[in-house]
Amino acid sequence: MPLQLRTAEFSSAGPRKDNQDAVRIVTPAPRLAASRGHLMALADGVSQCHDGGLAARATLQALALDYYSTPETWSVVQALEKLLTAHNRWLRANGGGQPLLTTLTALVMRGTRYTLAHIGDCRAYMLRNGKLRKLTLEHVWEQPGMQHVLKRAMGLDEHLLMDYCEGDLRAGDRFVVLSDGVWASLDDLTVHAQLLLDQDPQTTCETLVSTALQRGSQDNASALLVVVDEVPEANLTDVLDPIDERALPPRLKPGQMFEDWLVVGDLAESRQSILYRVRDPLQQNWLLKTVPPHRHDDADACRDLVLEEWFMRRVAGQQTPELHPLPARQHLYYVMREHAGITLEQHKREHGLLSVPLCQQIAAKLIRGVGLLHRRNLVHRDIKPDNLLLDDDGVLRVLDFGLAFCPGLSSPERAGAPGTPSYIAPELFAGAEPAPQQDLYSAGVTLFYLLTGHYPYGEVEAFQRPRFGRPTPPSRYRPDIPPWLDDCLLKALEADPAKRYETAEEWLLALEHGERQSLKREPAPLLEREPLLVWRSVALGALALNIVLLAVMFH
Repeated sequence: MPLQLRTAEFSSAGPRKDNQDAVRIVTPAPRLAASRGHLMALADGVSQCHDGGLAARATLQALALDYYSTPETWSVVQALEKLLTAHNRWLRANGGGQPLLTTLTALVMRGTRYTLAHIGDCRAYMLRNGKLRKLTLEHVWEQPGMQHVLKRAMGLDEHLLMDYCEGDLRAGDRFVVLSDGVWASLDDLTVHAQLLLDQDPQTTCETLVSTALQRGSQDNASALLVVVDEVPEANLTDVLDPIDERALPPRLKPGQMFEDWLVVGDLAESRQSILYRVRDPLQQNWLLKTVPPHRHDDADACRDLVLEEWFMRRVAGQQTPELHPLPARQHLYYVMREHAGITLEQHKREHGLLSVPLCQQIAAKLIRGVGLLHRRNLVHRDIKPDNLLLDDDGVLRVLDFGLAFCPGLSSPERAGAPGTPSYIAPELFAGAEPAPQQDLYSAGVTLFYLLTGHYPYGEVEAFQRPRFGRPTPPSRYRPDIPPWLDDCLLKALEADPAKRYETAEEWLLALEHGERQSLKREPAPLLEREPLLVWRSVALGALALNIVLLAVMFH
């Protein structure tokens, strides 16, 4: 059962000629409602400034369009913060010399949670179990005579500062958002009494607005009401795909036809999944991933496979495998293209340790790929040489999203310390929550291993409780590693996550800065570059001098 809501809104210009309030309710398609939620918002344009009505309408238009265009793996707050910050700049730049100003109070209801974003002087209330709770504070000056002067609004400041609050939804909850033209003429007791009447939502909105106008409101008056009828019991991940409607594939055999796919053979099998090499009717090679037969009764394994495909489709790009669109299928699986190339683990076995220049190239590609995942709010949690494919065309692709974690989408049970022990960040052994810096640590171990053939803290076995002191500098194993690259890797490998790079972008900047500095560096002294030549020259000079001295003495 998906989230069931009843919504209503009503707005009046009141005694004014123009209505500079704007109200928007968006009910998306079911799949978007599951991943991004339902959006409701009220904006009150600031009439004393340039075209407040335009500011309010444009803000709600941008919110409605841009919010559903953000990556579905982003949290609600992350999505709202990104798009509202961008729109704030637009408001400041498009007011004909003055900023366009508006207040904004927006509600997003997704799954079993609500998120409220607020700036300005509208008010939001929640009625639960007969008790009214005010969810917002007015951003106005407190000095006498200035209680209606905004100190925070969309378009007012260069750096936008929104208030956010989140909480659980319950059946029977009522949320109401009121412009100051309504709440300034009503007290909380009146609002409470109207919500307790449990009338039709539209009637409640109209009654609140008309009551405010009857009591002398001289402003535009608007009300937005949301009634929560049903809250889903299922986790959000359960509704990403109709798992129960698709059968699990049997063990597939070479030469067998399976849903228009020709099975070439098994490629790999683990406890969590099985991978087959298959061909489409055009004889193109693909990889089919599904749940192994021994886990067919494991609902978590099936759900994890669906979630893995869902993640990969939403971070699609050059740094990840291409997925087949699969318009129709009767079984539970997904298919990705078999890209030509080898993993970095295979590269090490076949070609030995990476040269420093090649490591620099791979490091930049790896950090960019990991950064892309993090910008999509995804933590990979299994970065290692086996999961990094170097294509024949030089593209580095991140493989295997079976352990990926997305805050707000992945179930808490997916947290913990998964992955290969030697690549797991130290804090995960102590039970830390998944975080992007753990991928950066794993990337650091990967590069260290490919350069030196060793691990910075030694190899870690699955049964160990390792201790982490200071990592071994990679230059101890490879004297040809430049100091700046040594420093870059050691920072990524810090046992304390607070001392690591905060983001992939920060690490990438450090890498690029180090490369530029190494190119600008003055040539090393001749003694460092050619010590044998220098000492030979010194020896020959000394010999020649001795011969001259002897000749002088016996002359």
